[in-house]
Amino acid sequence: VQLVESGGGFVQSGGSLELSCSASGVNYVIGSIDWYRQAPGKQREWVASAAMDGHKLYADSVKGRFTVSRENAKNTVYLRMNSLKSEDTAVYICGSWVKDRQYWGQGTQVTVST
Repeated sequence: VQLVESGGGFVQSGGSLELSCSASGVNYVIGSIDWYRQAPGKQREWVASAAMDGHKLYADSVKGRFTVSRENAKNTVYLRMNSLKSEDTAVYICGSWVKDRQYWGQGTQVTVST
């Protein structure tokens, strides 16, 4: 299973970005694909999850600003990030459990300037 993120970049505070994560190497719809982020010197933190049944969950720190969506047929998840703040600066990584093993993407950098 491979997870590949894209869409990171540099944005000013208050701006928006959309990330995507595509999973390949499976021939069925993955149950849940999750977004995490890791800032320099900090632990990886969970950001949001999108289940194949449409259920979505968000960390309190991004609730109301970030929206997660997915295309089940493509095993692709999107993370729309609005009203970005400097504290959102991090490497954004998608992850998923497939057959009792957790897989991670390589991450995509998001930098928010003040």
